[in-house]
Amino acid sequence: MAAAQGAEAAPARGVATRLEWGRALAALRKLLADGEDTAQVFEIMRALNGKANVRNYQRLLTTREGGRIAYEHVELADLLMDDAWLDALPDGSVGAAYREFMRAERLSAEGLAAVSRQRLAQIEQAHPYAWFGRRTRDIHDVWHVLTGYGRDRLGEACLVAFSYAQTRGPGWALIALGAVLRTRNLPVARAIWQGFRRGRAAAWLPGEDYERLLNEPLDAARRRLRITSLP
Repeated sequence: MAAAQGAEAAPARGVATRLEWGRALAALRKLLADGEDTAQVFEIMRALNGKANVRNYQRLLTTREGGRIAYEHVELADLLMDDAWLDALPDGSVGAAYREFMRAERLSAEGLAAVSRQRLAQIEQAHPYAWFGRRTRDIHDVWHVLTGYGRDRLGEACLVAFSYAQTRGPGWALIALGAVLRTRNLPVARAIWQGFRRGRAAAWLPGEDYERLLNEPLDAARRRLRITSLP
């Protein structure tokens, strides 16, 4: 049993945990030149967020329901691509708001997953750390709904700062800093900083049961998760 537990705790072959700042900075330059180049976000995550992903998976296991969530290892992309399931969610719920957000923006969970595979082939591995990476990827647009941040450059930058506060992944911090340096606009910098503060004040969202959360009334979920209103 001890040997099996040790094997599970070890990083999977190909799961990067070493910080690669040169690779991350090169990707950041491309991202700042073209904010729609989402593949560069995953390149930055690959270069910098490996250790944070491992740490957050281990934190999940310490939460009240984390062991069950990890054991069931639901693939959220599959759930979020199930139109019949989404359409059955009650009006006013987190899931209903997510459904409308995704359709209005012409997005899909599978679209984001496909982009991630271009830069993070190891994200598809049958390993708990890879599963947690997929989970973190797939809840990004749910966080857009919970926080109220849009998909414009400022909204994405604020959500990136929020995500850093939640995960402590250096990749998120680098993207947020890049956005501040690119704009050199004090109100924009303050908004991004406010995103970090909102993330720090909120409950730890990676530990949520998302099947349950998506059925919860949006306003009640925001109160329960201590997600403050936008200023």
